[in-house]
Amino acid sequence: MSINMSKKKIDGVPKKHRFKLKKRKPNRSRAGDFFLYLFLFLVAIIMVFPLVFAVSSALKPLEELFMFPPKIFARNPTLDNFADLFVTMGKSWVPFTRYFYNTLFITVVGTAGHLIIASMGAFVLAKYDFPGGKTFFRIVVVAIMFNGYVTMIPNYLILSKLHLIDTQWAVIIPAFSSPMGLFLMKQFMDGLPMSLVEAAKIDGATSGQILKNVTIPMVMPSITICTFLTLTNSFKLFDQNLALTNGEPSNMSELLALNIFRTFYGRTGWEGVGQAKAVVFFLLVAAIALTQNWLTRRKEVQQ
Repeated sequence: MSINMSKKKIDGVPKKHRFKLKKRKPNRSRAGDFFLYLFLFLVAIIMVFPLVFAVSSALKPLEELFMFPPKIFARNPTLDNFADLFVTMGKSWVPFTRYFYNTLFITVVGTAGHLIIASMGAFVLAKYDFPGGKTFFRIVVVAIMFNGYVTMIPNYLILSKLHLIDTQWAVIIPAFSSPMGLFLMKQFMDGLPMSLVEAAKIDGATSGQILKNVTIPMVMPSITICTFLTLTNSFKLFDQNLALTNGEPSNMSELLALNIFRTFYGRTGWEGVGQAKAVVFFLLVAAIALTQNWLTRRKEVQQ
């Protein structure tokens, strides 16, 4: 009934008093759209090219790997490199699974430790006022600008004093101190309503319970990002593994990235096997990273 009445009112209005709603158009030109999409397309090609070249190189026979100028795609693609890889995996005096276990162990422990330390530190910086808190956070922001190569020598000196050189902990402990996770979590926790924290305190919750049951579920998006970044960075560790442990003792701390490097450059005629290892390694990291992202996103709280 009300719909019919509204239609009658509209029909009774003269046409000169009626107006049409105009659709708003984006305030940009077609030329701007074209160059924007062209730029994004070129960036996508630049990002995908190394992966395409790596997969293509793994399919090349040995004589094609050293052609100059190098060809992007294999002329005579073959799976011999992958066949040789799986044959040598069982014959090596240190099994390939050992390198995978080293990488997985260091990645899991380093990621878990980093998330625990970063979440506790971010909670204190975001929700508590104490002398020097803002100065400390400024130091964290400045530390983000420094590459890991800058801190490699201090890390080596500290770990050597602790007698941790040539152990797995020489690679795990530096992962705990990454400033990026602390920065991201602190920014997310700043947006957490203080009323939730106060309500939890009134109900008798301790600081640890507030962090576990209130803060962490509300900042799961930041944990998802931090976990993904720490996970992928830990999997591709190479320089720290080479400088701090060099795979010692007896290759027991050698990670997959260092093992791939030694396979490609350490043995003549094994360059194709090294390329095959790199492709298999990429597939493993991609599968683990996507699984981690799916699991953590399931626990995010919809706000």
